[in-house]
Amino acid sequence: MSEEVLLKVSNLKKNFGAIEALKGVNLEVKKGEVAVILGPSGCGKSTFLRCLNGLEEIADGSIYLEGYGEIGKEIPFEKIRGTVGMVFQSYELFPHLNVINNIMLGPLKAQNRKKEEIEKQADELLNRVGLYNRKFAYPRELSGGQKQRIAIVRALCMNPEIMLFDEVTAALDPEMVREVLVVLLELARNGMTMVIVTHELEFAKHIADKIVFMEDGKILEVSSPKEFFSNPKTERAKSFLASFDLYK
Repeated sequence: MSEEVLLKVSNLKKNFGAIEALKGVNLEVKKGEVAVILGPSGCGKSTFLRCLNGLEEIADGSIYLEGYGEIGKEIPFEKIRGTVGMVFQSYELFPHLNVINNIMLGPLKAQNRKKEEIEKQADELLNRVGLYNRKFAYPRELSGGQKQRIAIVRALCMNPEIMLFDEVTAALDPEMVREVLVVLLELARNGMTMVIVTHELEFAKHIADKIVFMEDGKILEVSSPKEFFSNPKTERAKSFLASFDLYK
């Protein structure tokens, strides 16, 4: 992991009407680092990710991406959508397109790359996630775990510098969860910078370089996995872990 800060978020605020969803969030993510965001439902984790990718308009604060500047001001969000890749829990695959065409659509339309180059990269990635034999299948022919792995490949084909994962196993049956988590672990080993929202706490222990704990639209603590799971700094984090029988 590099010491270079790739993503810097300062005083990020987001409102939904009178509701303050994010109340001045500050976070730095280094190149090659895996930051896992934990916290109770409704605390702002998913909203935070969506703000990072420009899917939600922020009320105040700044998002700085190294090499590009302040997103939304110095460079439009539209210009960095491939650079900041995102995978959702609901797959978002186009049902009328087969796997390879789902994967190639973004690079072809948004990046104007050559079809042959994209397909070669897609084939390599499909091999990595064990789904090359499903290249011409349609989403209806895939399991939930397979769809999620395809969604990850689709995002990776945009050559992102950082990947955002929003509860990517939440919609999966337990036996399908592992095949998706294995892909994320491989990405981490290969140095991909990632911000991951998850409720899979054992997975968070193994993959995270740092744990970011959120509550009520704020970051309450940032620490190493070892420190967070053995000696959390805040009472709220202690009670959160106690609900999973991970802290007494």
